[in-house]
Amino acid sequence: MSNNKSILIIDDDKFILDVFSRILKNQGYIVDTAETGQKALEKLKTKKFDLAIIDMILPDTNGTSLIPKMNEIQPEIKKIVLTGYPSAADSNKTKKQGVNAYLIKPVKSEKIIETITKSLKQQKQQP
Repeated sequence: MSNNKSILIIDDDKFILDVFSRILKNQGYIVDTAETGQKALEKLKTKKFDLAIIDMILPDTNGTSLIPKMNEIQPEIKKIVLTGYPSAADSNKTKKQGVNAYLIKPVKSEKIIETITKSLKQQKQQP
């Protein structure tokens, strides 16, 4: 199980927020959501998260602009990028920014759970 790990889901698609929230809560995670990059940054300033799931294209920003700001606020947070518009350039840039995984929508619930579990295990292994 999750040991009460908290996850922030950042996506402007309410359906994705609802479905992922339900799936992750059923796995024992504490889940919060944000529909814009600005709302995500506000939440990161007031609450600690173990992991963030970040939609690459948001109404007010994109993942490659949001991730460095997230790193300033919570450098230890694990990050998984989701995108419906994959590109090698974005994938490479986000990896250089410290993203743990780059997944292409649609993502099966088993894949997202597996990726979260793997990312959080990496967190435990770091000194």
